[in-house]
Amino acid sequence: MGDGVMLAAVDAVPNPIRGVELDFLPAAGLRSPHVQSVLGSSAARRARVERAARALRAASQSEILECPDGTRLQAIVSRHDAAAQRPLIVALHGWHGCADSLYLLSTCSRLYAEGFDIARLHLRDHGDTHDLNLDMFHSCRLQETVDAVAILRQRLPGRPLGLLGFSLGGNFVLRVARAAPAAGITIDRAVAICPVLEPKATMLALDQGWFGYRIYFMRRWRASLAAKQRCFPDHYDFAATRGMGTIEAMTDWFVDRHTGFEHIEDYLDGYRITGDYLEELEVPSALITSLDDPVIPAAGLEHLARPKALEVAVTRYGGHCGFVSDYRLNGWLDEEVSRRFLPLTR
Repeated sequence: MGDGVMLAAVDAVPNPIRGVELDFLPAAGLRSPHVQSVLGSSAARRARVERAARALRAASQSEILECPDGTRLQAIVSRHDAAAQRPLIVALHGWHGCADSLYLLSTCSRLYAEGFDIARLHLRDHGDTHDLNLDMFHSCRLQETVDAVAILRQRLPGRPLGLLGFSLGGNFVLRVARAAPAAGITIDRAVAICPVLEPKATMLALDQGWFGYRIYFMRRWRASLAAKQRCFPDHYDFAATRGMGTIEAMTDWFVDRHTGFEHIEDYLDGYRITGDYLEELEVPSALITSLDDPVIPAAGLEHLARPKALEVAVTRYGGHCGFVSDYRLNGWLDEEVSRRFLPLTR
């Protein structure tokens, strides 16, 4: 999609509440939302991101978090000097991403280099964790994520705690931040990048937008289902999904069998963060998104509550978790996220 067409698409969004407008202008030729979305996680960026991540990875240790309900989740924790009380950032990947997804690895490496301790938390059935729990992941499993953050807080007490999430992980971060006071968890700051706002709108965008997104996510979803079946062959059989051609069809089938919800609409509503959901948010939080995000329609911003604790910041360009500045594939987002967590170091 050319830049001119992309600009028309942005202007066609029905009166989005833009919030704070951030200054991000990628190089000419890199302004298409699809170019941005693909480049952000492309193999072309991997070598430079992995070089930057050497120190983070060298310090990484896998920790299994035993939640009160018996759920087990994995965190990849990178600490500096154990004697130092450095701020801790708990970071969450997107749907069918993992702790090594490039967007997450890039930002976490920057934060680690600036002195933060980092815990990259895997949602259930993400990364190589399909064997940790019999029951399957779905996006309404909020309590276990709240519990995992509480455990990390207990293991690393007496320090500022921040939450960082991308896409579905950003959606989880805002829900965890909302739930934190009632759960007795002190969270000092939360940052959500391109979070899922209205799940139904995102599902339809994946199915009805550029076909590459639908193919990508269906391939990743099927690979995850296959991994789950290999771990529990007597419990799962996903053969019925092989002929399904849309995210909606697979979601409808999945909801009916593996979520406890009777209807797909109820399930999708269960992790929607628009309406009055965020009215009770108390944790200082930033929601950063692009108005041209091809899978998180910006129209959802119109329906978002605006409590005092929430800053909504938007860019005109960036695609979905892209924010690639130039032809050297430098990422703009790392600096922006770092700036928002910097107060935790004071």
